[in-house]
Amino acid sequence: MKFKMQTKQNQLIERISVKHLVVGVDIAQQFHVARAVNFRGIIVGEPLTFNNNEEGFSSFLKWIKNLQRLNNLDEVIVGMEPTGHYWINLSKWLSNQDIEVVTVNPHLVKKNKENRDNTQSKCDKKEALVIADMVKNGYYSEVRYTSETFEKLRVLMSNRDVVVKRLVSSINQLNRWVDIVFPELRQVFKDIKGKGAIATLRLFPTPMELETMQPHDVITGWKSIMKRQPGLKKALLLLQLAKKSVGTRQALDAYKFHLEQLLEEYDLAVTQLERVEQQVTEALNKILFAKKLLTIKGISEISLAGILGEAGDLSGFAHGNSLLRHAGLHLAEASSGKWKGQIVISKRGRSRLRRFLYLATMSLVMNNPEFQALHSHNVKVKKMKKMKSIMKLIGKLARIFVGISKRNESYCPDKFKAFSPLVA
Repeated sequence: MKFKMQTKQNQLIERISVKHLVVGVDIAQQFHVARAVNFRGIIVGEPLTFNNNEEGFSSFLKWIKNLQRLNNLDEVIVGMEPTGHYWINLSKWLSNQDIEVVTVNPHLVKKNKENRDNTQSKCDKKEALVIADMVKNGYYSEVRYTSETFEKLRVLMSNRDVVVKRLVSSINQLNRWVDIVFPELRQVFKDIKGKGAIATLRLFPTPMELETMQPHDVITGWKSIMKRQPGLKKALLLLQLAKKSVGTRQALDAYKFHLEQLLEEYDLAVTQLERVEQQVTEALNKILFAKKLLTIKGISEISLAGILGEAGDLSGFAHGNSLLRHAGLHLAEASSGKWKGQIVISKRGRSRLRRFLYLATMSLVMNNPEFQALHSHNVKVKKMKKMKSIMKLIGKLARIFVGISKRNESYCPDKFKAFSPLVA
């Protein structure tokens, strides 16, 4: 099925009927502002400011029902900006009251704010009216409510991003500490976050402590905290380098205290990362088509969890192209007359979904024979730039993911080759 955005846009406009009350809500942390128009854009009623709590939501619902009754309008649609996380509770509460909720792009709100008064002024009441106008004109997106499993994946992957940032930060600070106090340690252990290097930093971090030690003392220390430890050769090299180290010898007590804190932060981040990834695996096991997607060679649990957490149930997408648009990976062009601008990726969508689709595709190009062959054909035969080929393969992956999810079928390399005859 060919996916056409123009058809989708027409459907969004046609849904707004003469019986609709169109409401725009400007979202904030403590107070929300609502304005309402009819299907022609004529303002209905007075603005409403309500609190971000149960009492405020109830007053908002009462305001909507009153406007419907006074203007003889049977349907209602509420639009809002997905501002941070403040909009989530209101949208779910309204959905439970059987009121349709849609979202508008904050970038478009900024572009449309001069339509009413031809000024660049900005206030909550005006933005709520701009949002209502945009919904009336069909410039909105349906809210994709996901099941608990998909929402759990999204929360876990967001948590994982935070943990990974802390882990990377602690590793960078450990590297800085080593560069100042014991730079020669890199000649013994190439990777500072390796088990041997971390064990050495825990037991005898400074060169001065190693100067008076014997090789068997170092090995005994390693054995106390490692099941498989470095041998005599590395112990001798470590002692030899410690004697002629150029690392600082001042304020060593402060440096050692700093190292203890860094190692505590590193241990905490590693433990939390393991726990989060275990939770991610358990959540993926509850999604039926996730097992089918994981049969694709090169797709990891983490990349798949990132995609499903951001996109939700892939079987709900009409086509792979709609998934690309959801991620902001659809194409945008600026042309006029004889001048034709460069076609670029719009990047108007979920940034984390773009990241995980890109990482998953790179993994496939490195590990999956079908994607390897297709990428090679794009680069060598079609003379594409490598990044352009990767972007094209992201679209291929999106269509495969949506197709497998909708039909709940396994990945078939032969079918891939059938649709890509040039893949050997």
